[in-house]
Amino acid sequence: MNEKVMIVEDEKTIADAIAYALKREGYEVEAVYHGGTALQRLQEFRPDAIILDVMLPGMDGYELLKKLQSRGKIGIIMLTAKEDIVNKVLGLELGADDYMTKPFDMRELLARLKSLLRRMQAAGETEKGELVELGGIQLRLDKRSVVVGGASLDMTPKEFDLLALLASSPGRVYTREQLLDLVWGMEYAGGTRTVDIHVQRIRKKLGPVHSDILQTVHGIGYRGMGTGG
Repeated sequence: MNEKVMIVEDEKTIADAIAYALKREGYEVEAVYHGGTALQRLQEFRPDAIILDVMLPGMDGYELLKKLQSRGKIGIIMLTAKEDIVNKVLGLELGADDYMTKPFDMRELLARLKSLLRRMQAAGETEKGELVELGGIQLRLDKRSVVVGGASLDMTPKEFDLLALLASSPGRVYTREQLLDLVWGMEYAGGTRTVDIHVQRIRKKLGPVHSDILQTVHGIGYRGMGTGG
């Protein structure tokens, strides 16, 4: 079955151009022009990925991105005419997987989409019922849940992905650049400060007893370790 891609873009000429290019590559495509319409169509169309413009009438791309967090794993590539880092970081922290600035080369968009879908497929193959335990916490990769002391923790998609990556390879040291590339899907986009911010948020949610499972390797990055390891 062909992979499904939804385009959420209010500029019809851009949406049509993207749709044409995607269909030529064999994707099943649906284009909508408002954030509200995208939400209405999600249940029926069930896209594997969404190409999402930031500047939309009514509900903007950031607001739509927040609502998508509870809809399961859907790959998100954001499009914007804004080049400043703040907007890129905001999109990534809300759960976007990649970010492109208009005007963009259609070949690059296609390459990034293909890479995103490939990463999602690889991640899905390792998530089938797999349980990861580290330092007193349990991660159910299939349900994307984190349990500490019998209590479930609320994690954003990127917080979960980062914690799962580090917990799945205890003791392995990842540089900030590697984590940015593996979790967010593109090197250096938004800067490695994004990784530090997410680690801080995860530690806060884990609490003082378990926060040290994410260890800082000074001058390099982070590693996952059992409590007291």
